[in-house]
Amino acid sequence: MTPDVRSLTPENLTAVIVDDEELARHYLRELLSAHPGIRVAAECANGFEAVKAVSEHTPDLLFLDVQMPKLDGFEVLELLDAAHSPAVIFVTAYDQYAMRAFDAHAVDYLLKPFDASRLARAIERAKERVGGRKLPRELAAQARAAGERPHRLVVKDGARVHVIPISKLDYVEAQDDYSALHSEGKSYLKQQPIGEIEALLDPAAFVRIHRSAIVNLERVARIEPYAKDSRIAILRDGTRLPVSRSGYSRLLEAMGDTQ
Repeated sequence: MTPDVRSLTPENLTAVIVDDEELARHYLRELLSAHPGIRVAAECANGFEAVKAVSEHTPDLLFLDVQMPKLDGFEVLELLDAAHSPAVIFVTAYDQYAMRAFDAHAVDYLLKPFDASRLARAIERAKERVGGRKLPRELAAQARAAGERPHRLVVKDGARVHVIPISKLDYVEAQDDYSALHSEGKSYLKQQPIGEIEALLDPAAFVRIHRSAIVNLERVARIEPYAKDSRIAILRDGTRLPVSRSGYSRLLEAMGDTQ
């Protein structure tokens, strides 16, 4: 679905501020008061509040802190509705090395501490670049530093948000453009293709054993023949997953088997 790209003019900008520090939110709101064309629709103290506020207010601008408890800024982006994606301005205390990892992908970033003139430049940049917004999930993936892998996955289920630690992820199954994440006996449907999930996972711990399945190596109990040139993986909980010929080769390589 094509993102809802609205024309940004000084008369119709709405914004949501997300920062777990109350003083930081107050400071940003105070600076924004010098821009009468911007209306702050909501302030959020954590990622869960941010996801809810963006859904309710569909803002033009999202001032998003990166380092927050519960959900960080990247995870918030993953959960946003692509049909109403705001222009994202990161607000962060990251150092300049980390900034280079995603400077080109966000509309802009504000490196704490910032002043009124720096904020004004970010707002102007947002107006100029709104037509080329990236989908939230794409921005979230590109914003992470090169080689950085998430420690958890987030799934939006109606009004609820599930946080799944990577260490507790048992296996992943493809379901068209969705992926079913299986963890501790429960299943969570994430609106993301299995190929994108695979790219997030450490290949030393997770292996794509079939076009429709990724498995946590620690959960594999044994591999058994199934039919000609095919096998199945039996997990410790009894789950049976298909293993393709190429998947079997990847599995042996990951397990250090030279057979």
